[in-house]
Amino acid sequence: MRRSRLRHLGLAGLLVLGGLTAAGTLPASAADASSTSPSASSDRQPASAGLLDAMQRDFGLSRAEAEDRLAAERDATDLEPVARRAAGTAFGGSWFDADAGALTVALTSDAAPSTVRAVRATGAQVRTVEHSARQLDAAKARVDRLDAPAGVSSWRVDQSANTVVVDVVGSERADNDVQNFLERAREAGPVTVRSVPSAPQTFAAGTVGGDPYYTGNVRCSIGFSVHGGFVTAGHCGRAGAGVSGWDGSYIGTFQGSSFPDNDYAWVSVGSGWWTVPVVLGWGTVSDQLVRGSNVAPVGASICRSGSTTHWHCGTVLARNETVNYSDGSVVHQLTKTSVCAEGGDSGGSFISGDQAQGVTSGGWGNCSSGGETWFQPVNEILNRYGLTLHTA
Repeated sequence: MRRSRLRHLGLAGLLVLGGLTAAGTLPASAADASSTSPSASSDRQPASAGLLDAMQRDFGLSRAEAEDRLAAERDATDLEPVARRAAGTAFGGSWFDADAGALTVALTSDAAPSTVRAVRATGAQVRTVEHSARQLDAAKARVDRLDAPAGVSSWRVDQSANTVVVDVVGSERADNDVQNFLERAREAGPVTVRSVPSAPQTFAAGTVGGDPYYTGNVRCSIGFSVHGGFVTAGHCGRAGAGVSGWDGSYIGTFQGSSFPDNDYAWVSVGSGWWTVPVVLGWGTVSDQLVRGSNVAPVGASICRSGSTTHWHCGTVLARNETVNYSDGSVVHQLTKTSVCAEGGDSGGSFISGDQAQGVTSGGWGNCSSGGETWFQPVNEILNRYGLTLHTA
């Protein structure tokens, strides 16, 4: 980022901060790969005042409750891979239970008593379910092979419900093509249908002066700094496209981009710009340092930073969801959240605590009436292009 911008934004440098960290915290997207951040609790930094303010505002918590929840979520994030290994083939999924402040691990009814004891010994709660995670993932993969009509919004494995959930636009539910799709989906395995108010769409926008980055007449948001550039959404630009910054000056070029099927890209940085491990607080909250990309469990709190609606928080609703955008573009392996977003927020940061989670892809609704938003996990992007997340 240029020096004049760095002075104006403080720590925030080149990227659009995401993360559950300051009032109106932004979520940072992260993929399923391992993170570069320290995982030991002794290495953790205390939550910033801005993050705690955001938790109090968006979740209706007291300061002490916000601190307790963040600590419990960090513990659950560290615990999940350990509990998953202990569960073995009986693993039916896992999620963070905000009411209990603990990780819940689902085990199939045929799990051996020794397996149940091993999972409980990790500190996780245990729930008995009918279907294993492997069975549910296989059912979703079969649904992925179907041709979805416009009235079908998305589908994913809901681990807490132990089923594949298919979201259908309420006004299109009686459509013949939708009904045919649902009939075939039910043949794939355990399927539950849910109605949603509108179809999802990506969050790119026309040019608006003074905001994070532009390619052609499209404005999007920077996700996270990597060594040599930043990551963002693939629908914001194709490989080879030039990118301009908030001040109209040249930043660099899209070096790689994938959309649809995926929604990720990375942009090289030069011409007087540089990268920093920070998510922008927009002058209303503290800028958030990025320390790694450990994956937050379903049920954990998460925040997003974007160039249109700035900081907003919510919870992780599902992972590995397939989304059928209103323009017919299908994207796989997205993470769903209850965080709102609007046009121009595409590519922006999703962050949980100080851990990068992913880059904003799309959603439905807005930040006045609410909605849901998906992000492309950041670790997948890093692995795909051989990038290294810039961390503090």
